[in-house]
Amino acid sequence: MSLSGTDAYDREPGLPALVERALAAARAHGFPHSCRPEQGRLLHALAGGARKGIGETGTGCGVGLAWLVSGARDGVRLLSVERDRERARVASEVFADRPDVRILHGDWHRVEDHGPYDLLVLDGGGTGKTPDDTPADPVRLLAPGGRIVIDDFTPATDWPPRHEGAVDRPRVFWLEHPALDTVELPLAEDLATLVGTRRRDTGLSRTRALGAESPSTS
Repeated sequence: MSLSGTDAYDREPGLPALVERALAAARAHGFPHSCRPEQGRLLHALAGGARKGIGETGTGCGVGLAWLVSGARDGVRLLSVERDRERARVASEVFADRPDVRILHGDWHRVEDHGPYDLLVLDGGGTGKTPDDTPADPVRLLAPGGRIVIDDFTPATDWPPRHEGAVDRPRVFWLEHPALDTVELPLAEDLATLVGTRRRDTGLSRTRALGAESPSTS
């Protein structure tokens, strides 16, 4: 979720038709926090590698989901969860003619009932960025080799990465998660995204993965 993501599209040419439709809905309903174009293009590219399922938390009015749908192969199912009832309704209208897309209203944990996913985008819960937000479990939610995306970071310039003068523990949590090979991708001067790939090591137990340090602990 970007603070002024919707406005960032004002002079963006050549957008997919579905993205344009979702943007129109976001503007009509005064929703400013759509994913930025840089993030959308990354989602579009990553969606092309999914074979069966893509999940998302934090639908908003559907701009990020529209990038995913536009990049996905035929036959891939997409599920997105939005905690705000009105935004879930608006997004459902955007994708009303897409039987491959399902939008659920509720807490982000609802994605857990429909995995595993080849691609999971965490933008509305499951990131561990706030004290009351438990990080999602990539072992449970990703197919082997599946990818998880956590966005809206600023590019790191040193190690450990810092945010507002303190160690950025949510970012470290994902970068050092034992079930993932995670990289940070700088998308703009002020924007970076983490992309983690679930390791195919069959010897990695779910217990070990869940034992990774919580981002809220020191």
